[in-house]
Amino acid sequence: MFATVVPTPKPPLDLFAAIAALKQELNAVILAHYYQNNDLQDIADYIGDSLGLAQAAANTDADVIVFVGVHFMAETAKILNPHKQVLLPDLNAGCSLADSCPPDEFSRFLADHPDHKVVSYINCSAAIKAMSDVICTSANAVAIVNSFPPDQPLIFAPDRNLGRYVAEKTGRDLLLWQGTCIVHEIFSEQKLVALKVQHPHAQVIAHPECEPAVLRHADFIGSTTALIKFVARSDAPAFIVVTEPGVIHQMQKVAPRQDLYPRAPQ
Repeated sequence: MFATVVPTPKPPLDLFAAIAALKQELNAVILAHYYQNNDLQDIADYIGDSLGLAQAAANTDADVIVFVGVHFMAETAKILNPHKQVLLPDLNAGCSLADSCPPDEFSRFLADHPDHKVVSYINCSAAIKAMSDVICTSANAVAIVNSFPPDQPLIFAPDRNLGRYVAEKTGRDLLLWQGTCIVHEIFSEQKLVALKVQHPHAQVIAHPECEPAVLRHADFIGSTTALIKFVARSDAPAFIVVTEPGVIHQMQKVAPRQDLYPRAPQ
């Protein structure tokens, strides 16, 4: 009779250990945007918004930057780190806002308004950045627009909702490129009101890329980083978070005793 040899099962792969070993081998640093899922945030060396992450990478001695985000974020990291290799795990990881501003169409738009200076939100492609006079973030967009003389005509691109918010705050008549972020555009005012009724003790915090009808219900409006800082220092017992729900993972770390309600889409 022949004995049956049963192979010894291999232990399950420890993905966290494997990633750590590969990082050390490549002298790599992992950057993850606030909007990524929890596991990806937890393996990252740095978590933040796109500009903050690119700046953080510039301050490391890493040879390789792995950007867990979308295409324009990796481009921004390369612009600020021209001598480092930047890897994007999924080259097709796009952004609806960046995609809503095709370079050829934007170039024709600028040609029709040669007297305008161009302020572009950082959430755009490298090609759009190259056609802009100044690049802003959601945190400094108001200050950037205010830095121009009052009589200087301005184009604001690519997000029309952020542009509307900045125009309201500055009193400027901005010429807006009609781009949008689907993540923030899908939030329903009706469902937000229903959630406020359900949780009357909760404060509403929102990103300025949201539609004006949603923003008018917000107790605080700010960039992703500003929203996290607001939650961390607030005494409010609960928050309705009107932005990409991935950011709640970091909010829970800085405010473990507060209730955080993700804003449902339409």
